[in-house]
Amino acid sequence: MNTHQTKEITSPLTYAMCFEEKEQATIQEALMILESRIRDSDVYSNPSNVKAFCRLQIAHELDEYFACMFLDNQHRLIAFERMFRGTVDGAAVYPRVVLRRALEHNAAAVIFTHNHPSGIAEPSDADMRITTRLKDVLTHVDVRVLDHIIVGTEGVYSMAERGRL
Repeated sequence: MNTHQTKEITSPLTYAMCFEEKEQATIQEALMILESRIRDSDVYSNPSNVKAFCRLQIAHELDEYFACMFLDNQHRLIAFERMFRGTVDGAAVYPRVVLRRALEHNAAAVIFTHNHPSGIAEPSDADMRITTRLKDVLTHVDVRVLDHIIVGTEGVYSMAERGRL
C-alpha cells in the first residue's frame, strides 16, 4: 500500500433500478478494476481509464452530479467524491467547497467530472465558465486542474483532450 492516504469512493451507484442484479455486480466489479488501476498509478498516463471510470460512476444518473478526483503529486488517486447533486439540467457548484476539499485531501491536482442526464456529453457555456472559475481559484493554492470530463450515456468529452482547459 502507498504511503499516501486513500479514501474509498464516497457514493454508491444510485441508478441501480435501471439494471438487473447481475449487471449491477458487473458494473461494481468494473469500477473496482478501474479504480485499482488508477489509484496506484499516474492517473493522467491513461486518460481512457479515467474516462471509463467517470462514465461508470455517473453517466446513468437521472440527476446531474459534479464530482472531483483528488490526486497527489504523482497524479495518483487520493479520493473520488461526488461533491454536488443537481437536477435534470444542472447542478450548483461552489468553488469554496471544492477548494476546501482539495486542501483537506492535500491534493496537488484535480480532475473534475460531471454527467449530463440528457446523454449528450458536449459542454455548455455554464460548464466552461465554472471550469474556468474553479481553475482560477485552485491556481492560487497550487492545485493543478488536469481535466474536466463530461459524461453521458452517448459518450465522454474531455476538455483537456479538446484543448479547452
